[in-house]
Amino acid sequence: MKNTYTDHGSGDTLVFLHGFCESKQVWAEFTKPLQQKFRTIALDLPGFGDNTHNISSYSMESMADYVKHTLEELNVRRCILVGHSMGGYASMAFAKKYGNMLQGLCLFHSSALPDTDEKKENRDKSIDYVERHGVINFINPFVEPLFFKGNRDWLTQEIEMMKEIGRATPQESVTGALAAMRDRPDRTDVLKKATFPVLFIFGKEDGAVPLEKALEQCHLPGNSMVYFLEKTGHMGMFERPYETRKAIEKFAETIFG
Repeated sequence: MKNTYTDHGSGDTLVFLHGFCESKQVWAEFTKPLQQKFRTIALDLPGFGDNTHNISSYSMESMADYVKHTLEELNVRRCILVGHSMGGYASMAFAKKYGNMLQGLCLFHSSALPDTDEKKENRDKSIDYVERHGVINFINPFVEPLFFKGNRDWLTQEIEMMKEIGRATPQESVTGALAAMRDRPDRTDVLKKATFPVLFIFGKEDGAVPLEKALEQCHLPGNSMVYFLEKTGHMGMFERPYETRKAIEKFAETIFG
């Protein structure tokens, strides 16, 4: 069985969770400079990357349970959790269930808010489309709009990598995760009650997490840092790698000292 996580560096721990139809591979280059200062772990969430066997549930809660189980196996008692998009939804479920394990939380182009009725309807349409036309036909037009249009010409390799990861995702994982994202609850109460600092990273051109939704939640934690990135869509680890990595590094240093 292939390894469902990467584990590099030493010291205080940063754990990275990928988004929908992604894998731990999206963090490979991004985390390399961080490995000089921190232990960095990137996981394949259930149903994605090399973690596609014997998946009984795609709920955010089951993803949180998987993260906890893996961290316990790796002897990680406390960490900063960085969740991109769907990985942020899983991070919120983790914070709800296992908040005592968190020293900090980063919502990286993600949200504590539930899907709107319109977005739930779009998830249902996507499930129907995948079931009728397959994963490849869904992924090919899905990936490019995640990137701000002004960045697409110089990120062709990254866009193609994302498509390759997405096309390799099993159909049941795609439809299962779409349903799980649709059905996830409002987690803003978790932000309000957070006993740990929260870092928000938002792209000003992100169609998946619009600016007004970002503004609704970034003030909720008692202790938060917020980065808004110009000319950035949903994929800051590729579109603004230096800025987003520095934001996470600075956040970690304020927590770890």
